[in-house]
Amino acid sequence: MRRFPNPRREIMFQLSDVARSMRTYIDHRAREHGVTRAQWAVLARLERQEGMMQTEIAEALEIQPISLVRLIDRLCDQRLVERQPHPHDRRANRLYLTDRGRTMLADLTPLGREIAGEILASIGEDEAAELLHKLLRIKENIRRASSRRATKGAPSQGVRHAR
Repeated sequence: MRRFPNPRREIMFQLSDVARSMRTYIDHRAREHGVTRAQWAVLARLERQEGMMQTEIAEALEIQPISLVRLIDRLCDQRLVERQPHPHDRRANRLYLTDRGRTMLADLTPLGREIAGEILASIGEDEAAELLHKLLRIKENIRRASSRRATKGAPSQGVRHAR
């Protein structure tokens, strides 16, 4: 097994590179099926939790709200998603999959399995479970660190350099 002089630093680089490479690969494969990765992500998020507001989806997918509006507009134009008025806030809409959206998502399910199979091909089930557990721990550590910084009133975005 390869040894790294600073494995924690290397993990940070590799997590970033793996996420970028995976997004690029999924973008390419999704386009082969007439959908973008972003559209697929919105459809999948709505399948898990229908009735979300656009702001909630934007936050969950880490997309700027203005970009999401255009994305939702396209999904509505394709009759994959529909906006319905929020019952208590007339300024807001809730989003729902249409039957056509559910069909599209069902058609993408084999592609998702294929991509996961390709990306995780050399990783056994036990290794996958262990990796998932570790990634979830990292995610929780990030959540806690962000929460602590927000509580302390630290800037939440951008890097500040002393002059």
